[in-house]
Amino acid sequence: MRTHNPSGPRKRGLRAMTAAVPAFALTAMGLLAFAAPAAQAAGATSASPVSVKHVCAAPTHPGQMACLALARTDIKEPMVLAPNATPSGYGPSDLQSAYKLPANGGAGATIGIVDAQDDPNAESDLAAYRSQYGLPACTTANGCFKKVDQNGGTSYPTGDTGWAGEISLDLDMVSAAAPNAHILLVEATSANMSDLGTSVNTAVSLGAKYVSNSYGGSEDSTDTSSDSSYFNHPGVAITVSAGDSAYGAEYPASSQYVTSVGGTALTRNSSARGWGETVWSTSSSEGTGSGCSAYDPKPSWQTDTGCSKRTVSDVSAVADPATGVAVYQTYGGSGWAVYGGTSASSPIIASVYADAGTPGSGDYPAKYPYQHTTALNDVTSGNNGSCSPSYLCTAGTGYDGPTGLGTPNGTAAFAAGTSTGNTVTVTSPGNQSTTTGSSVSLQVNGSDSAGGQTLTYSATGLPTGLSISSSGLISGTASAAGTYNVTVKATDTTGANGSASFTWTVSGGTGGNTVTVTSPGNQSTTTGSSVSLQVNGSDSAGGQTLTYSATGLPTGLSISSSGLISGTASTAGTYNVTVKATDTTGANGSASFTWTVSGGGTGCGAQLLGNAGFETGSAAPWTASAGVLDNSSGEPAHSGSWKAWLDGYGTSHTDTLSQTVSIPAGCHATLSFWLHIDTAETGSTAYDTLKVQANSSTVASFSNVNHNTGYVQKSYDLSSFAGQTVTLKFTGTEDSSLQTSFVIDDTAITTS
Repeated sequence: MRTHNPSGPRKRGLRAMTAAVPAFALTAMGLLAFAAPAAQAAGATSASPVSVKHVCAAPTHPGQMACLALARTDIKEPMVLAPNATPSGYGPSDLQSAYKLPANGGAGATIGIVDAQDDPNAESDLAAYRSQYGLPACTTANGCFKKVDQNGGTSYPTGDTGWAGEISLDLDMVSAAAPNAHILLVEATSANMSDLGTSVNTAVSLGAKYVSNSYGGSEDSTDTSSDSSYFNHPGVAITVSAGDSAYGAEYPASSQYVTSVGGTALTRNSSARGWGETVWSTSSSEGTGSGCSAYDPKPSWQTDTGCSKRTVSDVSAVADPATGVAVYQTYGGSGWAVYGGTSASSPIIASVYADAGTPGSGDYPAKYPYQHTTALNDVTSGNNGSCSPSYLCTAGTGYDGPTGLGTPNGTAAFAAGTSTGNTVTVTSPGNQSTTTGSSVSLQVNGSDSAGGQTLTYSATGLPTGLSISSSGLISGTASAAGTYNVTVKATDTTGANGSASFTWTVSGGTGGNTVTVTSPGNQSTTTGSSVSLQVNGSDSAGGQTLTYSATGLPTGLSISSSGLISGTASTAGTYNVTVKATDTTGANGSASFTWTVSGGGTGCGAQLLGNAGFETGSAAPWTASAGVLDNSSGEPAHSGSWKAWLDGYGTSHTDTLSQTVSIPAGCHATLSFWLHIDTAETGSTAYDTLKVQANSSTVASFSNVNHNTGYVQKSYDLSSFAGQTVTLKFTGTEDSSLQTSFVIDDTAITTS
């Protein structure tokens, strides 16, 4: 969140590296927390350093790990977002597009997340992230999410706001890259390797076939002992972040048993892929890790010649905070932010393994990418330092240290298979549900990298009464209620195979009840209007009581257990509502519809702007630059707690705020708003400006010269726009130095 600086732009801050901090503290990796990403041209190096603060404590003794989380202090963070607003930073659809991942990936898989200390808001923050992007709910109640201590119990460790940021990042990246996976969060008592390692063992013992570790520290002679104690788990894909301190190897990324994950800068471009990647490198002390291990032996599948022992990394994914990912954190954070670091790339890669299917029971899945190198995006430009031989720190064709073999190009490189060259991929059909007594017909499909191959299908874990044909058709009649973990495997004539896992829920008991919800049709209302809408359902079994719930309701509305939607709509926008009715056997049905809330009446005598005082805490129905909506103490609101704060960074920057309304024909219309201008500029030259427009017409202009000590109300006649649709737009523009803040509150377009 931006903090007002009356003396000028905030100073840029670099990671502290002093003699008082042990060497292992300087190399321990973590995550980088930023409040908004900067656009970056394809092929460019990372953005210049920015003002940051450390959010995790540095290690104090050998064997202690750390997240070296850095949070930007020179930029605002958005708080709660409206349903039709988008947080800054890459979201699920971006990552799925960049890496060709399935939108329903991870079904039937459990991904373990290992971190230190407790995040008491982990589940609620996860829910906010998934709700924002329309992902399936993942809660303790529905069995998707589980949080345990390092021994598998519920005696959670002490809360830590720094590690909480790491936890939020990890949970959100799993949600983005494997939306249908179950998530197991294991919280270590401390950041000591012994506690974190115990947590890895617990994750595996509780059924996780994929375990992400976003932490690290300097290598030492005990690493090989830690390898055998904590990371030697055949049949489990264990991923570890390569580090954030540029060239140099860290542990446990250098473990011979794990997949070491480096970091890239990911940007959109005009290529056929639509994306480009380079090595993430911000400075000589900040960027993805890579290099030779001093202790761990080289695994058999790694054949590069520059290191006699283990080489870091194996593969990579986005990590540059300048092209970072959206994260939601409230324990130690204030909501939405943008994160980077190889802390992001490790859970992404763990999720890609989950998308690819169950690892072979005796396999170390780190070898899979080496068997399918053509199924990766080769990153060929950028470096993270100086070294010899150069491939250990400089990207090039084929394998290199900073990015390994490359980044995901689908899931084939992370799937179990043989070294014959054939890659078999099974497309997950997503989680399934049916009721007892219902007939089932589901075709599962796969593909083979080699032409002319015939795939033979088999399955384990199917619901009672169902079977699969050799061609992949699942059919039959489900006869027993329950939740089943299904894995479908396809094998070609060479023996190469691939698999996909998903859950199948059979509900309804022996009666096979069918619940039907009658859609009330699309709804519309205006802000400030009372609502009372009864939704009705029916059950094929007599004597059943239906309990109703809903998702996506307009702000201010709620549904009772009997299906009555009531309240007062407070925020304009279009909402996608789903109402579900569930009977006492668990059988359920649903109906979906849209609900449009407009900003006011259509005749004269109305106030047309929605969310005019910004008190909903989110932008809608305004469209605003990231972070413009603000309730910090840096600048007071004119009334209430929220206001629109444009600019105030002291660097070249543009913020916009706009809303479109229709002014009824024959009405007199007046625009009014309260404006406060705060500046560090001096003199009579207009360096920083605010422009107010109605469509393409400029209604008013202000600059740093118009600064004042409080709010002043401004009013302008918009009657000439009667009978038209008008976009009201505020544009604040700053030059390269000395901040000016344009703070707007209590807006209105009134008609008479």
